[in-house]
This record gives sequence, C-alpha cells and structure tokens, in this order.
Amino acid sequence: MSTRSTDTVIDTGTDAAPARGGMTTRAVVCRAPGTPWELTELELDEPRANEVRIKFYAAGMCHSDDHIQKGDAPMRMPVVGGHEGAGIIDAIGAGVTRVQVGDHVVCSFIPACGKCRYCSTGRQNLCDEGKNAATGEFSDGTFRFHQDGVDFGGLCVLGTFSQYSVVSEYSVIPIPKDVPFEVAALVGCAVPTGWGTAVHAAGVRAGETVVVYGAGGVGSNAVQGAALAGAQRIVVVDPVEFKREQAMVFGATHAFATAEEAHEFVVDATWGELADHAIITVGILHDAVIHDAIAVVGKTGQVTITAVGNGWIDENPGMLIGYQRRIQGAIFGGCNPLHDIPRLISLYQSGHLKLDELVTRTYTLEQINEGYQDMLDGKNIRGVVLIDH
Repeated sequence: MSTRSTDTVIDTGTDAAPARGGMTTRAVVCRAPGTPWELTELELDEPRANEVRIKFYAAGMCHSDDHIQKGDAPMRMPVVGGHEGAGIIDAIGAGVTRVQVGDHVVCSFIPACGKCRYCSTGRQNLCDEGKNAATGEFSDGTFRFHQDGVDFGGLCVLGTFSQYSVVSEYSVIPIPKDVPFEVAALVGCAVPTGWGTAVHAAGVRAGETVVVYGAGGVGSNAVQGAALAGAQRIVVVDPVEFKREQAMVFGATHAFATAEEAHEFVVDATWGELADHAIITVGILHDAVIHDAIAVVGKTGQVTITAVGNGWIDENPGMLIGYQRRIQGAIFGGCNPLHDIPRLISLYQSGHLKLDELVTRTYTLEQINEGYQDMLDGKNIRGVVLIDH
C-alpha cells in the first residue's frame, strides 16, 4: 500500500480565487454536533497560492474527531472530519516550495509556517497558522469544500476523511515512498503528541519513574517516548485489559487497572519518593485523574496534561507548593513538525519506534461510525481508515 501511483495535475494558479467545484470528492462529514458521521459527495476547489491538493490513502481515527462529533469541543459545522492523513500530492498552487506533485506526504495537524514568532523560536507546535483549527477555514476566511452553496470546513483545516483535500503547504511533510500510508498517517498527530509529551513536554530522563494515565493511541506513544528516553519504570493506568497488555508491547514495565493500584506500586518501588512524572493521555479528561496524577508525583515532580475534557485543576495549593510540583499543558507534545515528524519516521525505519503495532483495525469511509464505536468500546489502540479510489 506504500507505493501507489496517481495521476498528477499541476495547477500553476494565481492569487485570484479559482472557480469553485474544480472536482468532486467523497468525504465523511458531521453536519451538527451530536449527529452521526455521514458519507457524502462534496465539491472541492482547486488549490490556490501556497496550497496543495492531496489524494489521501489513509487517515487515522483520533479521539479528538469524536469529541467534535459529540459536541464536547467547539467546532464550526458542517465539517469534514479527520486530521491524521497520508497520501500523494496531486496538484499544487502557485508559489508552493515545500513539496512537488507526486511526493508522498503526511499531514501535520499543527501547521508550521517556519516564520512566525513561535516557529522561528523552535516552537512550531504553537504556529500562528494553527489559529483556524476550530473553524476549518483558510487564513483568508474562505473554504475549499462545498455542497449546494454551503461551505464545509476541514477539521484543523485538513479534512482527511476524504478522497481528496486541499490544504496549506504548511500542513504537509514529505515522507519516504516506502513508508506505508496507514502508519504514516498516525505520525501527523497521535505519535508525535504522545512521544513528544514524554520526551519534550515532560522531559523524561534516564532512570526516572513515569506514570501514564490512558493507553490509547496517544498514551501508547507516550510510553514509547518514555522508554526511548530511558525511564526505569513506566507505569500505565488503564481500565481496559487489552490496552494494558498492548502497553507492555510499547515499553511499559507495569500496568494497572486503577490509579490506586498504581499509586501503591509507585510508593513501594520508589521507597516512598513517588514518581518523577505523571502523564495524562486519557480519552476524556476529568477531575479524578488530575487529582491522582498530582498525588503520584513526588518532590519537583511534573504532571503533563495532553487530553481533552471537562476536568479542572481544583487542588489545595499546598499540594503543589509543599513538594514543588508542576503542572504542564501540552499540545502536539511540544514537537516541531518539520523536525520531529521526519525523526519519528526514521526511528520507525530503524526499528526503534513501533508504528505497525498501533494499527488495531482498518475501516472504509463507510465504516467511520463503526470505527469510533470500536474506539469507545476499548477495542482499538488506533483505528485507521483506508481510503478507496
């Protein structure tokens, strides 16, 4: 699946807006919060200046898309789902320099312009071009997906649950042509978010004790990051037995069904000093897991939160002051897409990073709702959509 061919069409374009409806594409959309995902046909504009069209072959099914569909996170509707995707550059607009037609690419859900304040200071995960993630519109306030006069945004200005999508060149990273699309897609979000949470945001170091709450697609990669950083103990907390078993495959040293069991183990294993790090990667953030994470880290310990939900940090300040604990939020794991995505691909190619093992099941575009139900039922580490053309 890693070396499919595609017809290539170059649109040299101008800054002027092209006519709508350059082509049609089958895409999975959500029309309103709480309504199911729906497969439909949309009109897709040609790429404008500094934009590219991607022919997608695989898309990852991230929990964030489910949060959008459920209405747990704000998003302009209607929207084309999906923000993890890999495919081939099918057409380019004027001025594109990052990729060429025919290149194999992965989409980064955080764009990297390379020139804003944050990109230029090594914080590409905070790139200013990511400001429209929740509207799906381009920086000029326009959209590329349409149906019967209605504009559809793309989640994170991507929309990877589609045969084709037009995106900014800032959102694509070239990858080697021998990397399978179904694993490459995950390196646009789940892998760097989890791996980077341990390596960059938490800063795990050799010999430390790390507790990871939640062992799904992001948590499994936090485990891998902690293992590659040299952590002595990597303790996973997840109520799902299958996920605990898989966590051991990715490098966990211990796994428990409850936070209480994990806390008791950490106390014994560290002679009462507690953990150096707690990493929260649960599917839905809640108050209890934040409390458990704060309590399991010792003096100068850090709690790193990479999760979406309604949890609040509602603790007595003495819990932080007395032990000089820290709480750190993280997006994209603090990774720099232009640097870290190629590095993660290289780690995969050298056998140091497990990506094939992340893909539990594959689905078609017609099976998106089934795939998300499997995720909620704890059956998947990561579901992947294989996009048929």
